[in-house]
Amino acid sequence: MSKNRLDYLDELEAEAIYILREVAGQFEKPALLFSGGKDSITLVHLALKAFRPGKFPFPLVHIDTGHNFEETITYRDEMIARIGEKLIIGHVQDSIDEGKVIEQKGKNASRNALQTVTLLDTIAKHQFDACIGGARRDEEKARAKERIFSVRDEFGQWDPKRQRPELWNIYNGKIHKGENVRVFPISNWTELDVWNYIRRENIPLPSIYFAHQRDCITRNGQLMAASPFLNMDDEDIIEKKNVRFRTVGDMTCTAAVESYAFELDDIINEIASSKISERGARMDDKVSEAAMEERKKGGYF
Repeated sequence: MSKNRLDYLDELEAEAIYILREVAGQFEKPALLFSGGKDSITLVHLALKAFRPGKFPFPLVHIDTGHNFEETITYRDEMIARIGEKLIIGHVQDSIDEGKVIEQKGKNASRNALQTVTLLDTIAKHQFDACIGGARRDEEKARAKERIFSVRDEFGQWDPKRQRPELWNIYNGKIHKGENVRVFPISNWTELDVWNYIRRENIPLPSIYFAHQRDCITRNGQLMAASPFLNMDDEDIIEKKNVRFRTVGDMTCTAAVESYAFELDDIINEIASSKISERGARMDDKVSEAAMEERKKGGYF
């Protein structure tokens, strides 16, 4: 890797650490949203650099659909044990049991959209005024419009017309009671930047990011991991494939890609030559042309 590339990663790292420290300085009760994916794992690594040897000035929050990849949950628990930070878990199953959301039916049913209610309830319960997330502008067009400090109203909704200018890296965290801010420290990073940083910093990841053999079915042109959480029928033919996952979410909406990228360098080369974005493997983004923007306006991450 060239020296210029290393310098660029240093700049991205410094910007993210500055933003994390701004959150700690401007907000009373922030939280870091943790999914177990590479972006939130990178955020935890950046937070370690920003605040060690002290403790994080915020807890980690995981919204658990109950339909997660086992590898992701194992990684989460091992990471928390290793870094010794507080983890708060919001369970979608609790929202279902309390009658706040209705579980979807049918072949393509997913709990992914139900997370929003659980997230907003968790924010209200703990009175978080800022939630740090790993979204990046290059992921999806709705996220390209996102500010670093993204203001949400008292209902958790995102209104693009209410977003504030962010000139000269000055971030305005002033909000009214009941509102909160979603903060995106790696918004200016690309998928390739994240992977190059992971390689440089030697950050461990869940094994599903690397090529492995897995039982899969093909649904709507995408390879889905065969799972009891999928409503499978006689039309679904299980095949063993060499796959990996570019993005990690609920098992019912996260598709795999065929891959033989067993090492970090292989993954970076694969991404550099890919013509499909990582969100192309997310079934929840294919519900409509504006699926992500609609979810964000409803309070999504």
